[in-house]
Amino acid sequence: MRILITNDDGVDAPGMTVMREIAATLSDDVWVVAPDGNQSGAGHRFSFGRELSMEEREPKVYAVHGGSPADCVAVGFTHLCKDHTPDVVLSGINNGQNLGDISNCSGTVAGARQAAMYGVLGIAVSQSVDYAAGGPLDWANSRRHGAGVISELIAKAQGEGVYYNVNIPFGDEVTGIRVVPAQRFARSPIAYYPSDNAGKFFITILGTPSPLDPQQDFHQLLHERAVTVTPLQLQQTDAAVAAALDGKLQL
Repeated sequence: MRILITNDDGVDAPGMTVMREIAATLSDDVWVVAPDGNQSGAGHRFSFGRELSMEEREPKVYAVHGGSPADCVAVGFTHLCKDHTPDVVLSGINNGQNLGDISNCSGTVAGARQAAMYGVLGIAVSQSVDYAAGGPLDWANSRRHGAGVISELIAKAQGEGVYYNVNIPFGDEVTGIRVVPAQRFARSPIAYYPSDNAGKFFITILGTPSPLDPQQDFHQLLHERAVTVTPLQLQQTDAAVAAALDGKLQL
């Protein structure tokens, strides 16, 4: 099994080290193609019309300068591994949870989505963070449970055009694995936030919207302490709306 790893925190990020450790337990044919720096929130951006460069850090490990996770997966499939394309793409492990609507803008999730667009299994993995507590991120649960969750998905994943978003709880207690929908929000939590520097500002997530559905990913991860697995689809067409509108629109 050939595994390709990417992420959006950068090739040197601690989560990449953890993901490489996990991948090494699953295969001896592991390739890394990842951004040279942080691409958090890049979503599924491609660097069309802009020259990129690539650096080989070590055998089978490449940093793409200025590239997004989607760029990196494209480089892996169509250039570096074009004669034997990957069987699985692992994206992460991300520093912080990717849940609900936020997964739509996640570069980590986009790496898995691009794998599905190439017709192979894509799995995005994120280690959740207790932002209120602060302090360094603890990767212990990712090391303890990551290989098992990924192995289960490799063995049992179903459907064409499906990719998977996995989030791992922080803290000592992990209650199991739940396959759950992504939380939909009535309104996006992404907002303007002023900087202390005059004339500057941030785009950030100010807080978790409420109410949370107890059966969906946010609640299950943060309150039930479960590893959440959310199958996502490439096909975004709303078939019911398309059928309802068919023949009813006029010029």
